[in-house]
Amino acid sequence: MGLAVVIGLIGALVFGAWSHYAQFSEVAAAAQARSDLVPSVRVATVQPSGGIVAVSLPATTLAFSTANIFARASGYIAKREVDIGDYVKQGQLLVEIVAPELDQQIAQGEATLGQLKAALQQAQANRDLAKVTWDRDSPLVSKGWVTAQQGSVDVQTLKAQEAAVGVAQANVTAQVAQLGVLHQQKLYQSVVAPFDGVITQRNVDIGTLVQADTTTGTFMFTIMQSNVIRTQVFVPQDQAFGLKPGVDAVVHVPEIPDHTFPGKVTRIADALQPGTRTLLTEIDIPNPDGVLTPGIYCTIELQIPRKTPSLSVPADAIIFNRDGLQVAVVENGLAHIRKISVARDLGTEVEARDGVKPGDQVILNPSVDLVDGSKVQVRAGSAGPV
Repeated sequence: MGLAVVIGLIGALVFGAWSHYAQFSEVAAAAQARSDLVPSVRVATVQPSGGIVAVSLPATTLAFSTANIFARASGYIAKREVDIGDYVKQGQLLVEIVAPELDQQIAQGEATLGQLKAALQQAQANRDLAKVTWDRDSPLVSKGWVTAQQGSVDVQTLKAQEAAVGVAQANVTAQVAQLGVLHQQKLYQSVVAPFDGVITQRNVDIGTLVQADTTTGTFMFTIMQSNVIRTQVFVPQDQAFGLKPGVDAVVHVPEIPDHTFPGKVTRIADALQPGTRTLLTEIDIPNPDGVLTPGIYCTIELQIPRKTPSLSVPADAIIFNRDGLQVAVVENGLAHIRKISVARDLGTEVEARDGVKPGDQVILNPSVDLVDGSKVQVRAGSAGPV
């Protein structure tokens, strides 16, 4: 029995050793198989970014020109030719103001001008008489036939009459200028449109008393020029380089999805806002059919020429870990991890400044255990452009 027990123990030991060896061999074989396995990966080819950067920004439409029409003549509204929403042409009559007292002032001024002209003629006649007297007495004084005192009186009389003529001429000139002011005020009684546009506000009606004053004049109308619409957008710094007048723009209005409105950049501020690091940009959009109106919310798509070159990398290829943003590039059957810097994130792809070059094949959705130098094989038909 003792021998049998010993034989049993020896058999158990042999069996255990064999089982352990078999398990070790299986693990070693699996490890060797894993080390020899070359994973198949999908790749995409890195392409240079296009020469145009499309930037979409929110904006509000504005009238190309806006004018508030104030009264420049005091009186009552006798005629009103336009109302809110009316389209008017430059020079078209808006309202007619009546002021009878202004007509009386003009009549009084013209009568005063007549008096001053008559006074000028009288002064000129007196001057001519004084000149004739001096011309007659001058040779007599030189010969001693007329006293020197008389000669001095004649000279001073001539000078006084010449001065009187100058005063009379100045009075006539001043009165003519005053009449010009009154006639200009008379012209202000007919209020006309300063440019083609649409009336957007009206504050007067027939019989309304209006006052002409530089600070408290009556506000009558607002007119907007709408055949050209202007918008203002603030372009971020990273997208402003390359922006200049003449750059194409397209306006999109959410309520008019089937219609786009092309325009062009007309003005830029040439200086970024210090607080927001944005560049004020104005875009003019032709609006001959009047579909766009001022005050509409819209989006502006700018086609900005690219100044800094970049490369398009699919977002699926980005590796983000403690080392930052990286991609795995396949070269000669090996994966090489490269760090990149992103210029713009476009959602499904990013624009990289460095780290890759055109034609590089980057691995899509790389596995977490992928390390630099790992062997990989490119899956057939997966090396398409980004």
